[in-house]
Amino acid sequence: MPVKGKVIWISGPAVKADGMAASKMYETVEVGEAKMVGEVIRLTGDVAFVQVYESTSGLRPGEPVFGTGLPLSVSLGPGMMSSIYDGLQRPLDVIAQKSGDFIGRGVTAPQIPLDKPWDFTPRVNVGDDIVGGTILGVVPETQLIEHRILAPPNTPKAKVIDVVPAGKYTVEEVIVTAEADGQKIPLKMYHRWPVRIARPSVERFDPEIPLVTGQRVIDTYFPIAKGGTGAIPGGFGTGKTVTLHQIATWADAKVVFHVGCGERGNEMTEVLVKFPELKDPNTGRPLMERTILVANTSNMPVAAREASIYTGVTMAEYYRDMGYDTVLVADSTSRWAEALREISGRLEEMPAEEGYPSYLASRLAEFYERAGRVRTLGTPERNGSVTLIGAVSPSGADFTEPVTTHTIRFIRTFWALDTRLAYSRHYPAINWMTSYSGYISTIAKWWEANVSKDWEDLRNESYEVLQREDTLREIVRLLGPESLPDEEKLILEIARMIKLGFLQQNSYDAVDTYCSPQKQIKLMRLMVMFHEEALNALRNGVTLAQVRASPIIPKILRAKFEVKESELDKLDAMMEELKNEFKGAMAQEVKAVASQ
Repeated sequence: MPVKGKVIWISGPAVKADGMAASKMYETVEVGEAKMVGEVIRLTGDVAFVQVYESTSGLRPGEPVFGTGLPLSVSLGPGMMSSIYDGLQRPLDVIAQKSGDFIGRGVTAPQIPLDKPWDFTPRVNVGDDIVGGTILGVVPETQLIEHRILAPPNTPKAKVIDVVPAGKYTVEEVIVTAEADGQKIPLKMYHRWPVRIARPSVERFDPEIPLVTGQRVIDTYFPIAKGGTGAIPGGFGTGKTVTLHQIATWADAKVVFHVGCGERGNEMTEVLVKFPELKDPNTGRPLMERTILVANTSNMPVAAREASIYTGVTMAEYYRDMGYDTVLVADSTSRWAEALREISGRLEEMPAEEGYPSYLASRLAEFYERAGRVRTLGTPERNGSVTLIGAVSPSGADFTEPVTTHTIRFIRTFWALDTRLAYSRHYPAINWMTSYSGYISTIAKWWEANVSKDWEDLRNESYEVLQREDTLREIVRLLGPESLPDEEKLILEIARMIKLGFLQQNSYDAVDTYCSPQKQIKLMRLMVMFHEEALNALRNGVTLAQVRASPIIPKILRAKFEVKESELDKLDAMMEELKNEFKGAMAQEVKAVASQ
């Protein structure tokens, strides 16, 4: 590899190299004798500004810089599933065998196994026409994921002239040979793609199908659609990581990506230890068989942190192009933005708000823009989606800081975690008054067609109770609860039931950790029905004390723990019991009045 330049200036992960006039922006280079991975992020004359993705300790001026001529890219093919990568798609288990517990400088490893044979079954024949995105064949990557071998998106329209028979092949062997304009095009089981360029698609669909997470406060009140965008900001200890774990575990997406971006090592360790132990809820197989982890903790080089979310979303787009629904959770985009800020400072750029670069908003927009539910390139025709959910860690839980405020501009679902709820042990600590979802109207048709026709009405009625309770709490603070009429006191009681029996969810309880849409709608109907029946009873002479003493209330509050998914008919029986109880209470009241 020819030497293109030499190091003339070093400041942490930022390096200036002279003699780089032939370089390109975002070209990958190898810096120093150790050949550390770097990326050209600015060119001024023949001086290139390189951000190095490894520790530059011991690097000295005069060391060579080698150019690759290629942008920062990932390898996309069989062998990715179940892997644990760093921010540059280097497999950490392979790196650990080479350099121990910490990544040595200049240590490299193939991004996917190059010598492992895979059972390949062709899906094209000689004489077929192919284009970019065409499925060439399939490989059983894990027991949960069928890996569909795709022609690279930039493949021109060509005719297949040779296909290998079904059998075992490595990713380096040519499996299909096509011809276009007299040129032969050899196609392998993998290809490379630049991480900063979104993979193309044919058509983008409206977000009409919800991503069911099994978390009641999310699915019912603040849902996210497949191909949608969401953010979950919150202060320290509010439960961002646990909430993201729950979404990654239970969301009805086929492939899960967890990007640990600048988080503490102990939190990432918990992910690495916990995920291999989790079971896929549909098959009972290990969840890791459909999961890819990207670990770039706070003690890893800061520049690689900046690249990690692009690495994750590019891999997610690849599985989307196979026709799968994918979900990527990034924990956290605040640490990613801090990496941007540090690199910007070393570039000596003019800082904007709180020292962040002025292009922070556009970089966030570029990331979230890569979400979507699309019709993919190639044949056969298929649809796939990438759902992006980013955690935000604002200092002091201040939602007015730049990362949170800019993120709000580009996402449509906002789950605001509240420190007061967390400190009162209310989890998930999603504040129902400050959170919102822009997908409610578009996904209502799915709920009405697949779960219940009155989903939106029930949601609005129950949410109105919560809103009304928020207003009444101010009156109670000023004047005391005695100032309220019984109907308003009933609102406070119903809101308490909704918070305890519906909004709170125990992620460590075997029954309550996941709540299906069918169970959610029945629990919500119970709450709304209790409100209607209690209100009717109050108007017919039953006292509020009698309503509060109703034996059905504890049963409703315990239903989320006690009623399993296979026993939802118990909730229907509870509704009948509720109606009969209030009928009996009103009948007794009528007798009492008549006897007087």
